[in-house]
Amino acid sequence: MSKRLLNCVASDFRKMTGKELKKAIEAAEGRTVCCETVCSRPTMLNELSNAEIAKAFGGDMVLLNGFDCIDPLIYGAEESENPVQRAKELSGLPIGANLEPVDMNAEMLETRIEISPGRTCTVETVKRAEELGLDFICLTGNPGTGVTNETIEASLAMVKQHYSGLVIAGKMHGAGSKEPVMNLDIAKRFIKAGADVILVPAVGTVPGFTDEELVEIVKVAHANDALVLSAIGTSQEGSSREVIEQIAIRNKVAGVDIQHIGDAGYGGLATVENIYALSVAIRGVRHTVARMARSAIR
Repeated sequence: MSKRLLNCVASDFRKMTGKELKKAIEAAEGRTVCCETVCSRPTMLNELSNAEIAKAFGGDMVLLNGFDCIDPLIYGAEESENPVQRAKELSGLPIGANLEPVDMNAEMLETRIEISPGRTCTVETVKRAEELGLDFICLTGNPGTGVTNETIEASLAMVKQHYSGLVIAGKMHGAGSKEPVMNLDIAKRFIKAGADVILVPAVGTVPGFTDEELVEIVKVAHANDALVLSAIGTSQEGSSREVIEQIAIRNKVAGVDIQHIGDAGYGGLATVENIYALSVAIRGVRHTVARMARSAIR
């Protein structure tokens, strides 16, 4: 019998398969916090990794943004040949990374930003993600990269073939391309293509994405053995505590399984007060303090 993620310690996470991590998240009933962090720049506290800081304020999962699978670097864990394993040791948490399925034919709303090959979603980078020990992969797009829902969908089968961890798929915002960010049809396509977790913009972050739309996506995902992650990926992670709390409760009411908070803060991490506020809003002080206080050697 698996544990709910709320009760998992570092030694539990070390042994988990992708399927077991998914089950632990499901068992936590909407009380999982995923903290995104830019790993390719110095942190707000140079001697610490953002994974450690995120965990210290209530984060359960750490999503690396800007991570290069070919030339891996995580500030605060750069002394190791495998910084992913080092970040896992330091934080005691599951560590994942964004991989971006860039669409070179996308109709763009802004000037395209070129990213390194190690950040794109290819057979090579997916195999490297497996070798490095990433616990989950998120197929998504940063601003201006031109990632489309079509390329995310097309990448899913390849990713599932070469990678054994948890696979998250979806966009937090437009990523520069002119198309809907998320709707029920897109979610169904991702589920059919094999996504374990459907990423949606948190209600309150992307204009026009409503509570009603999210509820329908959650119902379909859960009926098809998929989970849902709502993302604050629009720099609103730097908003007031009250904004974070409102977003947290609205998306919990809709039934999401994981609540993500983005990296737009000092040193490539959300303001720590807002990580804490999100955690307390969806699960109270008890479970928040438990995550904050658990040693990475348990």
